[in-house]
Amino acid sequence: MGVYLVSVAEREWFGRDEGGHADVAAGLNEELGRRGLPPYETVPGPGAGGWFEEKVSPPMQGFAAFCEARLTEAERDTLFGWTVLVPLSLAERVLLPVDSAYWDETVIAGAPQVLALAERLAAILGLPLDAIPATGGNLELTAWFLDGEAGKAAAAGPGPWSEDLDTAFYVALYLRAAQYSLRYGCPIVYS
Repeated sequence: MGVYLVSVAEREWFGRDEGGHADVAAGLNEELGRRGLPPYETVPGPGAGGWFEEKVSPPMQGFAAFCEARLTEAERDTLFGWTVLVPLSLAERVLLPVDSAYWDETVIAGAPQVLALAERLAAILGLPLDAIPATGGNLELTAWFLDGEAGKAAAAGPGPWSEDLDTAFYVALYLRAAQYSLRYGCPIVYS
């Protein structure tokens, strides 16, 4: 059990069955039209690029304090105040009156904006991106941080990132989620 960030394939994005996101997809396209942008209609099918799934499990207090000291409130909202991440550039988040997995509304952020913020934080931390999994497998990033590999990497190459592995996890999580969304053109949602 717990909260996960997962990629969404075409069937679920446009689906009206339980677990489908058709109301979100329609609401997003309506808002994109109001902003003079084309609709988001190209979502990959199942298996395209594998599957993104990471568990949101470590405590977030250190990460929240780290972000508060370095980002504006609007930037924090963009980085982690969303319920749906899409591979579109959105100057402003999209708010929809559609229930999401854990909230009574849906907040959609653009992956390019999230990626830029996460890259900035990763640079401040000196996050060793070459060592950190790029989430090519199920729970790969979560396992790397929680099962000891991060500790080994921290001992071999200490730096600001190694002082708080929970904070490093969340910076890596949002960075990899945005990269995945952009690379494979798929939404990422909390589940």
